[in-house]
Amino acid sequence: MNKIGNVLVCFITGTLVLTSVWTCQSGKSEKVIVEHNTPPASVEEKKEVLDSLAYDLKVEHLANNDTTGKWPVKGPYPLPGALLPFNRIVAYYGNLYSKGMGILGELPKDSMLARLQLEVQHWQKADTTTKVIPALHYIAVTAQTQPGKGNMYRLRMPFHQIDTLLAWANSINGLVFLDVQVGHSSVKNEIVELLPYLQLPNVHLGIDPEFSMKTGVAPGRVIGHFDASDINDAIDILAQTVRDHNLPPKVLVVHRFTQGMIKNYQDIKLTPEVQVVIDMDGFGDKILKESTWKRYIYKEPVQFTGFKLFYKNDTKLNWQMYTPEELMQFTPRPVYIQYQ
Repeated sequence: MNKIGNVLVCFITGTLVLTSVWTCQSGKSEKVIVEHNTPPASVEEKKEVLDSLAYDLKVEHLANNDTTGKWPVKGPYPLPGALLPFNRIVAYYGNLYSKGMGILGELPKDSMLARLQLEVQHWQKADTTTKVIPALHYIAVTAQTQPGKGNMYRLRMPFHQIDTLLAWANSINGLVFLDVQVGHSSVKNEIVELLPYLQLPNVHLGIDPEFSMKTGVAPGRVIGHFDASDINDAIDILAQTVRDHNLPPKVLVVHRFTQGMIKNYQDIKLTPEVQVVIDMDGFGDKILKESTWKRYIYKEPVQFTGFKLFYKNDTKLNWQMYTPEELMQFTPRPVYIQYQ
């Protein structure tokens, strides 16, 4: 008997097997019986393998003819089943308790999902060579201006909200990202609480240096930061989760819009189990955002890149929000797109 994520599977050679599948919904368990026809012992199982040539061609496509040697970033090949660079992820960001934190919590469910699917279509049209996958990027731990319980200046969202997001994502064959704003806590302590969800194959992680307050001040007063060691803590936990549960690689999104938000970027480790996306956060007009991209994303390469778009804050003062076609001209091309 093996355990893969939250699924118990009994393997009996050459027979029909009834498998008990338990689904966890914040303390409630539901048992489903699934039939599996297993092959005879004489039939050798085919192991999934990564197409390294296809991978190389896709990362070259993302590098967009860069001649500096920075892109594509050299590193280990991912495990089979990797999402990147074979797909582009388009995500809606927010929190269900707040209409002001992003489009995810601003609109009713059906309107929000329909609008997300429309953005997916726009991106698919802009780059027909790369499949586009929708995602819901949910702030599962929010920074707080008051110390709260434990004096950690952060608030963990109830698990039933994550269950809701999983159901919504499943309805559109999408992914879920759980975002963490640590406040005075640590990456390690907050990710461990989310492990039951990170053990699911379609759940990934985001971490936000802006709200990591290492100097002891309350979040929101100054911009925080992560050192490479903090990001490596997240990578280590995700990599171990992938190994323990026989999962495809996890995607780790790290937000950034200033030089100081990520320190010692060159020490961020790359592993076959985790795919790291540095997501350019921050709002403003096109000139400001392009400048930020060139200074902090292009010049300090880690692995993959993302770009954040703000429906409201990128369109103030007659500013225009970047279109998919325009962002496809960037070097490197972003493979993760987030709308707030």
